[in-house]
Amino acid sequence: MDRSSLYQLIQEQLDPDQTGFVAVENFASLVQHHELQLDPTKLEMLFALVHANEHGQVCYQELIELMNSKRSSSFRRAIANGRRTLQREILLDETGLGLYKRFVRYVAYEILPCETDRRWYFHQNRLCPPPVFMAIITIIQIVVFLCYGVILNKWVLQTYQPDFMKSPLVYHPGHRAQVWRFFSYMFMHVGLEQLGFNALLQLMIGVPLEMVHGILRISLLYMAGVVAGSLTVSITDMRAPVVGGSGGVYALCSAHLANVVMNWAGMKCPYKLLRMVLALVCMSSEVGRAVWLRFSPPLPSSGPQPSFMAHLSGAVVGISMGLLILRSYEESLQSQCSWWVLIFSFITFLLFAVFWNIFAYELLGVQIPPPP
Repeated sequence: MDRSSLYQLIQEQLDPDQTGFVAVENFASLVQHHELQLDPTKLEMLFALVHANEHGQVCYQELIELMNSKRSSSFRRAIANGRRTLQREILLDETGLGLYKRFVRYVAYEILPCETDRRWYFHQNRLCPPPVFMAIITIIQIVVFLCYGVILNKWVLQTYQPDFMKSPLVYHPGHRAQVWRFFSYMFMHVGLEQLGFNALLQLMIGVPLEMVHGILRISLLYMAGVVAGSLTVSITDMRAPVVGGSGGVYALCSAHLANVVMNWAGMKCPYKLLRMVLALVCMSSEVGRAVWLRFSPPLPSSGPQPSFMAHLSGAVVGISMGLLILRSYEESLQSQCSWWVLIFSFITFLLFAVFWNIFAYELLGVQIPPPP
């Protein structure tokens, strides 16, 4: 029997009055009679849902969501409030795992704060689709850096080479009418040190986040940080160019660190305090280096050096939009009022930045350095 037929049978035989609830004993009998094999984890979730209901029933809609490997906020609340402890409470007790499944378990403990969520992700994880977004972005950044390194014959502080700023990828206030530069600057980097820092964080934090939360949500968060970075620079540091993917990187890292702090007791990643301190030190050091290069350039330059404001705006995006995304694992964002408030705020910021770039430079009489 296919799944749609089973759903119809459940509603017709077990919920003829359309009350919206199904008795678990009747459902178990139906499953056994029609020889439908359910994932053991789904059965455990089903019993947890039942014991969360004082009448020993399961909501029909939550049952359908469970069968389709989806979970709503009401589903999660029912699981959290259930009086029955799930079997195999600790995912670490799983034995005989292959290399990939051990890596999936490691990712689950790195990213998710709840044991139920960790087990759900572990059993639902599939290789398709793979976490390709962060890998592709990182590969493109490395290839672009190597190309310019060969052309300029310079591997650190490339921005001091006049030809570097002539790239069509760099955001420069004199070329702000070329809209793609507000995105494409993320493929250019000041030097090997900035590229190495960003690539390392993208792979160590971005790839696990993408594995758990999916390519759409993580790519949205990363690109929101990138766009917010260039637009913030165009408003707050109007004479400065921008290079590097730090806006997107700081959006990912800030969201993850904020999620760890807010779920400190539930996070079971090893040495979390030490790693938190090291991450904050490294991120602060990178911002400090960017500030130093912006205001005290070590070499003579033909114009202002890249701004550091993209780092800060990326962090703001991560703490606001990113934190909501990470706290909504397997939940619909569209059904949450706070999500639409954030989207409205971000769109408002985008519109303000567009009008600012069109009118403010001329009205304020900003002296833009001549574009290369």
